[in-house]
Amino acid sequence: MLTTPERTTLAGLDISRLLCGLWQVADLEKGGTPLDPENGADALQAYVNAGFDTFDMADHYGSAEIITGRLLARYPSGKRSLAFTKWCPEPGPMTADVVRKGVQERLDRLGVDKVDLLQFHWWSFEHPAWLDALHEMAKLKNEGLISAIGVTNFDAAHLALALADGVPLASNQVSFSLVDRRAAGPLSELCQRTGVKLFAYGTLCGGFLSDKWLGASEPASIADWSRSKYKRFIDAAGGWQAFQDILVASGEIARKHKVSISNVATRWVLEHQAVAAAIIGARLGENEHRDDNLKVFGFALDAEDKARLEAAFAETLPIPGDCGDEYRRPPYLTASGDLSHHLDALPSIYVAEAIPGRPGRSRVSSGSVWEPIAGYSRAVRIKDTIHVSGTTATHGSDRCVAPGDVGAQTTYILDKIVASISALGGRVEDVVRTRIYLRDAAQWEPASRAHGRVFGEIKPANTMVAAGDLIGDYEVEIEAVAVVG
Repeated sequence: MLTTPERTTLAGLDISRLLCGLWQVADLEKGGTPLDPENGADALQAYVNAGFDTFDMADHYGSAEIITGRLLARYPSGKRSLAFTKWCPEPGPMTADVVRKGVQERLDRLGVDKVDLLQFHWWSFEHPAWLDALHEMAKLKNEGLISAIGVTNFDAAHLALALADGVPLASNQVSFSLVDRRAAGPLSELCQRTGVKLFAYGTLCGGFLSDKWLGASEPASIADWSRSKYKRFIDAAGGWQAFQDILVASGEIARKHKVSISNVATRWVLEHQAVAAAIIGARLGENEHRDDNLKVFGFALDAEDKARLEAAFAETLPIPGDCGDEYRRPPYLTASGDLSHHLDALPSIYVAEAIPGRPGRSRVSSGSVWEPIAGYSRAVRIKDTIHVSGTTATHGSDRCVAPGDVGAQTTYILDKIVASISALGGRVEDVVRTRIYLRDAAQWEPASRAHGRVFGEIKPANTMVAAGDLIGDYEVEIEAVAVVG
């Protein structure tokens, strides 16, 4: 058996295939008292001494960055541990100054001159400034402030959009486990085509995927944030009995290989080609399972094992949507539960204005350079009906997003349309008609698939037209009608 974790390479960085996740620092500090940084660094040092030298954290994981910074300070020269952190700003203008400030705060808290991997999270894709943020981060990477850029909780469509728009992404951190298998679908396929790697979190479902819970009764209440979050995933996947079916199958495989259920759960994730590493939570000084975690590298799942797991999966329900949807739409499978109040409070990119002299009418502008020139609005609401103009993948006043990529442009356009409707008091569920105009009729499928991702359950009336030449680098234009209520 290996005495240290397997290694892999990510964007030139030599990393462990088991990352130490520090999100539980926030849970340990939820009473308001920060952990002692030096004591915390001592706990991390024990992981480093055992070969677990790659740490994952975020700006909102309590004092995790500060604790890690104390660890890194112990290595003023030569090889040191790697610190992967995240920046999760509230939606709003992502100017060069805003992004630089966010990155500098990470540098200051970690006490370093360069962030090894900076991962970006965005709450609502309806606000397009996420692209500005990523492009500004790319500039700071070129300046030497960031080694590699990643994202967290991006679905396949928006990861593809970022890549098509030229953002140099190395990784995407998403939920991936025997319970939540969404990442094994389109996202993994995209990653294998593009070389982006996945970091899998939630691999043990907050500890539920372990021998302790095999045959156990369903818990009536849960005290810690992490486990309460993953109980929601279990419920969404079909409930406690369906989850027990997965544990039974995993237990049989574990006994066969003389390992733990947790080892089987982690091994299953690591064997997916798109996965660079799994993230195992570390409660500093508590419940450390380093020796057991190393056993994941001492066996492999054979065809019989995989078939046994697939049989158990067949008794469960798929987690709704794509990766990251749990943060952006119901069901909200998060530690906090329903996030609708938080999302409703986020600023809209567009501002509705009443149309002078026309009671019951309002409109929004998207800031396109052509709206005032040609004399039109992005969308107009008349009583309960919202009409959205033909919309292209124009970012800001005049930049074409993802030139030449129909699927990526369609994704961007539909976000823009939904944002317009939301600003006028509607919702995506209110859309009753869409029309898609294509430069090249042969590109109907990527446009259709992107449309289906948004409207698959809503199913509005739709028309697709081969429009021939569109202006500039635009491959597709879409208009929509929504009826509120």
